[in-house]
Amino acid sequence: MNESNLSAAASAAQSGDWLNTALGEVWMQHAIASLAFVLVIVLLRTALVRLIVSRQSITVENRRRWLVNIRNSIIFALIIGLIIIWASELRHVALSLAAIAVAIVIATKELLLCFSGAFFRASTNAYTVGDCISVNDLRGDVIDQNLFGTTILELGPGQNTRQYTGRTVILPNSLLLTHPVISETYMGEYIVHFITIPLSVRDDWRQAEAILLRVAAEECAPFLEAARQHMISLEKKHWIDTPSVDPRVTFYLHDQGIVKVLLRVPAPARKKGRVEQAIIRRFLDEFRFADATDHPSVPLVTGGGTASKFEA
Repeated sequence: MNESNLSAAASAAQSGDWLNTALGEVWMQHAIASLAFVLVIVLLRTALVRLIVSRQSITVENRRRWLVNIRNSIIFALIIGLIIIWASELRHVALSLAAIAVAIVIATKELLLCFSGAFFRASTNAYTVGDCISVNDLRGDVIDQNLFGTTILELGPGQNTRQYTGRTVILPNSLLLTHPVISETYMGEYIVHFITIPLSVRDDWRQAEAILLRVAAEECAPFLEAARQHMISLEKKHWIDTPSVDPRVTFYLHDQGIVKVLLRVPAPARKKGRVEQAIIRRFLDEFRFADATDHPSVPLVTGGGTASKFEA
């Protein structure tokens, strides 16, 4: 009886060893196939990118479109290929962990959304420490980021000033999945800034244009050439059509007899508020508005939002 038990135990041990060996061989085969597949995908992507970049006859817009399509197609092919290679193992694991996974998802929904937001932020390179961002009407400089949230040093009041409020705001990464992220420092050291000044139809808009262009040229002169070189480097690096850095004035007809004067100027990303205030102050000193009875009180808008009000 003892001999039969020992024989059965030995047979079971041999069967277990064989099973472990077989599983090990299967996993090794899948691992080798995965590495080879990833290597082929990387080489294919590198070859395609070099081919597109070397074609000078392709416009910048089409080149950028091709590169984005190649990147997305390569990622899709990589995911599908790995799923096919590991399909049998994934099926067994999925069946055994399905019930546990459902419970974990329900219990940790918010944390998973934060992890997903962190993955979204990293994969899209939405922002990094030091960038100025705006999410869900909250705006500030990024001072910390992790898997759960992003900490910003709040700027305000409003969306157009660069004055620190002294408060920090922690944004859960889940917000990145439901709200757009606006990066004010994507262009780097120098950006293009907009200042909107409302005038009455009775005001001398030609004089306003001349004053704004002259004042903007004088205020931007110390960094105009550096901003121009920065835009040229951005165009070469990202294959984008960058805007001209020369000050430019555009007019828009508004309701209630208001003409909106839009001034576009280059500015250091961290000093756009100072440049804006210097231009507005000099403009108000030099420009002569029409009679107050003909010029109603209207909001002075800068950078896309209402900054203050003035009366002629």
